[in-house]
Parts: sequence; structure tokens; C-alpha cells
Amino acid sequence: MVTASADEHPDLFWALRGGGGNFGIVTSFLFRTHSVSTVIGGPTLWTLEQADDALLGFQELIEHSPEECGGYFAFMAVPSVPPFPEALHGHKVAGIVWCYNGQQEAFNRIVSPLISDVPPLFHAPQELPFPVLHSFFDPLYPPGLQWYWRADFMGKLTDEAIREHVRQGATLPTGHSTVHLYPLNGAAARVGAGDTAYRHRDAFWSQVIVGVDPDPGKAETLRDWTTGYYEALHPFSTGAAYVNFMMDEGTDRIRATYGANYDRLTKIKRRYDPGNFFRVNQNVPPAS
Repeated sequence: MVTASADEHPDLFWALRGGGGNFGIVTSFLFRTHSVSTVIGGPTLWTLEQADDALLGFQELIEHSPEECGGYFAFMAVPSVPPFPEALHGHKVAGIVWCYNGQQEAFNRIVSPLISDVPPLFHAPQELPFPVLHSFFDPLYPPGLQWYWRADFMGKLTDEAIREHVRQGATLPTGHSTVHLYPLNGAAARVGAGDTAYRHRDAFWSQVIVGVDPDPGKAETLRDWTTGYYEALHPFSTGAAYVNFMMDEGTDRIRATYGANYDRLTKIKRRYDPGNFFRVNQNVPPAS
């Protein structure tokens, strides 16, 4: 049992912040937190015909809005549950799930240019306890579903990349399958690429593509759709991905993801796990 911090085992502390499950089992954390009670959260939906304008507008909004305003962009099928209107149930749409740490009036002012320029099908962000927003979609994704994943980091999306997202997003194979684009600008971008094992401080988006369904018989369909979407968008990527979103994609993919930090990780691995006991992960083997 060791304590890893800036002052104790600092090399391990560096590696744990982005190194995945390669360095042991963390039994407790001490966090520096920010005060949050209620937030303005929830979905806005657009038709797929509006998706390119909505995604471009969201990219511009999130780049210039206060950091209290966040959210992620998605391609999804509308769930057949409240608060979504019954007339939209099952339709493939583009959307944003918002989170704003502030008052409704201020949120409305921030998003009004996007809502005015690209009028949505549905717009329902409201005041919620923060944990409610975290669990918003839990009933739709119970344990035991079939999942297949692919991911990439992206810079700011070009018009061509946005058009490709819209083409691919229209082909969702099942009601549970989805694509999320998480913005990374803000506080995460103000850390040096070598300050933690996670180095992707200049990426604007973390993209994840997931084929999901309850039926094991659809496993091949989910895999084929996910990899096809990934291959279409990968040329626009940085070549790396968030490790928690990766499947078994080979050592070259792991090296590309850690980049210049990879060699340092292998040396730290040699010190703390020379036998590579912790290897059921995106594995960084110990340096020889």
C-alpha cells in the first residue's frame, strides 16, 4: 500500500493520471472539487437534415461560451420514454445533452443564438440535481447489453468531417446505438501534454462510437457498423483515443495513444509491476 501524490511516489502519481489499469489498484482518492448543487441539464434535438448546422453551431458555441456551460453532441434514436414526445419516439436525430452550472436565464442567453439559427425539434433543458443528470439515461442501458466500441480524439471538426458524421449518423443500426462527441476545451486544455500520462491537451473532441443492443445475435452487425463509422472518421482524427473507449486494437494503437509519454510509462511500469500482473487493459508492458 502506497500513497501517490505530487510529494509521495510522484512518478506513480503521474502514471495513474491517464495510464489506465496498468499500475495497481487504487483503493481511495482525494479530490479537489467544485461546488455544484443543481444544474440546467437535458436534451435538445434536431432532425438529421439540420445536424450539420447544429454540430457546427455547437462547436462554435462551446468554444466561446463560459466554462460553466458544457454538454455533448450525439447521434441517437429518440427513446420511447418521457420527456421525449411520442411523435419522435424511435426517430434518428442529432442532439445535445446540456449541463450548465448556473441559472436558467443565463443558460438561455448562451444557447439562444444556436436555438434561433437552427430551430430544434425538442428543447427541454431544465433545473436538475447534478446526480439526476448523471443518471439520466441509466434506465435505457441496463447491465447485460451487447456493446462494441471505437473512439478517436479530434481537433475542431472541418465541414467535411461534419458531413461525414451526418452521413454515418443516419445509419444507426439499433435503437441503443449512438455516437457522442465530448468537448475537451477548457480546464483540461490548460495542462501540459507531459504533465500527466493523459497527454491529449490540444484535442477539441473526444469521439466515441458504440454499437449496442440486447440481442447477442446482432453482435456482428454492431461490430461492422461501429468499425465502418470509425474508419470513415479516423482520417480526421489525431490518431489516438481515450483508453476507456478502446477495444482490443493492438499495441500500435496503444503506443499512438500515449505517444511521447509511452516510454516513461514503460519505465514506471517496470518499477511498480515488473511482472506485468496488471495486463487486462490497454496494456503498457514494463520496459525491458
